[in-house]
Amino acid sequence: MTVARPFTREEFATEAGRKRAWRALMMGDHGALRLIYDNTHEVAPGKLWRSYQPSPDRLKRWRDRGVKTIINLRGDTPSGFFLLEEEACRDLGLTLENFRVYSREAPSLEVLRGACALFERIEYPAMMHCKSGADRAGLMATLYRFFVDGAPMSEAMEHLSFRYGHVRQGKTGVIDFALEKFIDHARRAGKSEASRAALFEWAEGDYDPAAVKQEFMGAWWGNLLTERLLRRE
Repeated sequence: MTVARPFTREEFATEAGRKRAWRALMMGDHGALRLIYDNTHEVAPGKLWRSYQPSPDRLKRWRDRGVKTIINLRGDTPSGFFLLEEEACRDLGLTLENFRVYSREAPSLEVLRGACALFERIEYPAMMHCKSGADRAGLMATLYRFFVDGAPMSEAMEHLSFRYGHVRQGKTGVIDFALEKFIDHARRAGKSEASRAALFEWAEGDYDPAAVKQEFMGAWWGNLLTERLLRRE
């Protein structure tokens, strides 16, 4: 597999660098596909949406809809998509929050704590995105419903489904597997699966994300779909 050459801000400041960033956005990040397939969904009416990697033009449309905060779940490592997004948010007056989560990892205690704090501090309305709007956006939509709306985890996990492009039978299913461990723990302990205290007690206790990842086994066809065909990040 060919590894793309890292971006630098110095390169991005050149005409050739900007063209390369746009090529990366439209091809590597499936920007061209978004012109015909819009994987955008409302998480909280008028308050929070989940989506895919936005182009600068898409960010302008979000701003025009009244959105104040953009949550980038892919991290702030210099890359074509990020430098275009950072520049557009700055020019449009949007607050860009970089909160990195992973699609093939069991969510860590730091991610759980960080998501809870993030949802409490940001200015709404907000839009959060990963690359395709399927896995990391699904995890964060689930955590929003749990932390903010007080939904039971099993109900909140409706945001992790094939309707949004999430494939739980592939490596990305480790997210579901981990959260289901909490649900099982809460039910065995006679605690509410809508309880923040119960979630953090479990996450700070016996929960081992690395061990959960090792235990999880995706189906061969699910791995083929997420790793080869959909090329999930």
